[in-house]
Amino acid sequence: MLSKYRYQPCREFHVVVLGAGGVGKSCLTAQFVHNEWIESYDPTIEDSYRTQISVDGRQVMLEILDTAGTEQFVAMKDLYMKTGHGFLLVFSIASRSSLEELATLREQIIRIKDDPNIPIVVVGNKADLGDHRQVDRAKAYHVSQEWQAPYYEASARTRTNVDEVFVDLCRQMIRRDDIAGNDAYYQKGGDSSKKRRRKREKEHTCIIL
Repeated sequence: MLSKYRYQPCREFHVVVLGAGGVGKSCLTAQFVHNEWIESYDPTIEDSYRTQISVDGRQVMLEILDTAGTEQFVAMKDLYMKTGHGFLLVFSIASRSSLEELATLREQIIRIKDDPNIPIVVVGNKADLGDHRQVDRAKAYHVSQEWQAPYYEASARTRTNVDEVFVDLCRQMIRRDDIAGNDAYYQKGGDSSKKRRRKREKEHTCIIL
């Protein structure tokens, strides 16, 4: 018996994690990929991770670039943005300036990708530091709404919403990939699909003698 489900190949996407230094980008990524909490981090280190996950029944291979927030790596950001399919824009709820910095990063992404609708998720990290909050939740949500991007408050320490931010970004990338694939199909095969349809109609035409 043939399966009623069509085979879905594993898709590969490049995710770039961006934000100011010290907002917890490395901790967030390590929690997602390795399920571990990094107590201390080196702000000069950039790393990439590769992991496979299932999103709504579809297999997705993620190449995640955890970028450094220090100045010496600014020159590399254009390259990261050019190759990324989706972006996590991370700030710390305990740092107002880290949220303000995201506006510049988003503008750079849109300029380099030449696409205002590129998949983005805004992440307010360090949600466990509520006593040190400098960014009001409503303010961050308002910013994300202006950018038409989902907003999550996460904690790498407690693993709150860690999976959710990556899964949401995956859904956005899959949706764009589906649309792009359908557009390419119709652009390339529109005429041939019409021919196939006409052929089927001929095959099913009854001829009365």
